Amino acid sequence: MSPWLLFSFVIGYFVLLLGVAYYTSRNSNNDSFFIGNRSSNWMLVAFGMIGTSLSGVTFVSVPGTVGDFAGTTADAPHKAFGYFQVVIGYFLGYFIVAFILLPLYYRMNLTSIYNYLQKRFGDISYKTGALFFIISRTVGATARLYLVIFIMQEFILRDLGIPFIVTSVVILLMILLYTFEGGVKTIVYTDTLQTTFMLLGLVVCIIYIMSHLHFDFRSAMNAVGEKGYTRILNTDINSKGYFLKQIIGGMFITIGMTGLDQEMMQKNISVKNLKDSQKNMLTFSAIIVGVNFLFLLLGGLLYLFALNNGAQYHQATSATGASSMQLIADGKNIIGDTLFPTVALHYLPQAVGIIFIIGLISALFPSADGALTALTSSFCIDILGIKRNENLTEQQRKRTRLTVHLSFAFIFLIFILIFKWIGSRSIIDKILDFAGYTYGPLLGLFSFGIFTKRKLPESLSVTFVCLLAPVLCYFLSVNSKQWFGGFQIGIELLLINGIVTFLGLLIISKRESLTN
Repeated sequence: MSPWLLFSFVIGYFVLLLGVAYYTSRNSNNDSFFIGNRSSNWMLVAFGMIGTSLSGVTFVSVPGTVGDFAGTTADAPHKAFGYFQVVIGYFLGYFIVAFILLPLYYRMNLTSIYNYLQKRFGDISYKTGALFFIISRTVGATARLYLVIFIMQEFILRDLGIPFIVTSVVILLMILLYTFEGGVKTIVYTDTLQTTFMLLGLVVCIIYIMSHLHFDFRSAMNAVGEKGYTRILNTDINSKGYFLKQIIGGMFITIGMTGLDQEMMQKNISVKNLKDSQKNMLTFSAIIVGVNFLFLLLGGLLYLFALNNGAQYHQATSATGASSMQLIADGKNIIGDTLFPTVALHYLPQAVGIIFIIGLISALFPSADGALTALTSSFCIDILGIKRNENLTEQQRKRTRLTVHLSFAFIFLIFILIFKWIGSRSIIDKILDFAGYTYGPLLGLFSFGIFTKRKLPESLSVTFVCLLAPVLCYFLSVNSKQWFGGFQIGIELLLINGIVTFLGLLIISKRESLTN
């Protein structure tokens, strides 16, 4: 398929986004940027959040995990449909967000959710929480962004002679252009548009492959099942993929990465009232389960399609003696993150390949634009305190916001280049692992505030506890197999990290009753 043809569709799609951004950002101000003037439609927010939550990682990486370790005994957290265990946990976590955290945020009329920590504990805890969000979201968003940029580079732009760094800079400039003025007010609409195209790409690819393999839904499930791809529950308690670990871990991943994340909550609290925001969250939770199942089904179909077209599994042994499974097609290993783009752009008809590219870039922008906006909001409000500084004019606040927005775009570029240097076959596992370290302290801080009446000191001891907990959890995770008779810690690490943080805060806290 001509890379110029694919590139022209990328440019056309971006022009469409700019048109939407221009229309929605008219007469916008700082409140439009930060919380959409609290006038967002809950149905648009719910639908758009699908794209933000799934991102390019789900679009590309989740299908690749289905057959990633098929036929091997490697201990992988997501074999076959094993990722659906995490999705069940996500579903449960959304109810906690809807009925515990959202009422808290609305009752306190928050613009930044970390203002809760300030009102509950003071400035040190407040800035510590905001700092952990900034670290978490910066790394997570750039990992997602890197994956999609990498695929566009490898399958389209490299053939045009465009270097990776140029691709990265141009895409970041695109995101800057349509989020610069409108912020959340614009993103609510652009995310809705992009989620539509992403889901269109998913459905079209499933329908085409099923038709090509002469499957209906039942026969497709049977064929995928015969290959062992549909197994969901992992009953090996020592494995990272043990079902209780995955479900509990998934639940707390949702609480941390959605309920305690300014990017996700920024859109929710932009809805007019609590009731509509809760309807948004519950509607979104039901849809996200169905969509993730479709991505897993697509993964099974992609592996069947590749095997049907001459690809073969091979056991490979690295220089260190570790064994892994490879799926070889045309002399290349296409297992993992490269499976979907390889099949879509080299084996499927041109029209389907174009829809894949549109779906891919639709998955790219919602996760990146929302993260850039949320990080700008958090840094301006939580770290710089521009809303609390009454001496600043509206124009001065806007100038500060734009400077911070540009600065984070540059930071994104640096992290993308770091991920390019590191490299990884499956990004989704890396993101979930990292979330366990960075969102754990946030979980500990918020739960300590909600479930106790104790006060924390106005000192850096709070920050020290929040930094120490992930370090202790890292050593626990690395050595768990040796220390606990083969038991391995998976994504439940976030919960463990939160508990360690909670206990550390309990040690340094005071018994005095709250005075507010």
